Amino acid sequence: MALTRDFKVTVRERLQRDPAFREALLTEAVDCLLSSDVETGKSLLRDYVNATIGFGELGGLTDKSPKSLMRMLSATGNPHARNLFEIIDCLQQREGVHLKVQAIR
Repeated sequence: MALTRDFKVTVRERLQRDPAFREALLTEAVDCLLSSDVETGKSLLRDYVNATIGFGELGGLTDKSPKSLMRMLSATGNPHARNLFEIIDCLQQREGVHLKVQAIR
């Protein structure tokens, strides 16, 4: 099901004004990736980047072209783990958070 533009605008506006929401979205994206839901994780990362740092600035921080980063996080993208973790590291640093993996039984 395609999302309406209004919903995407609403999410973007909330991400821009609400640090707790940004942190929750970044955390959810990483949780999805760790749970093998790569498509959803990439989609959430793409939404996060679009609403916050932008692909141009992220490209400068990672020494990768913005178009290459957009392709990596697209529905058909297949980024190497090294690139994905570099993106996540940059986003954590910019947001001022450090995500931590914890084992649960």
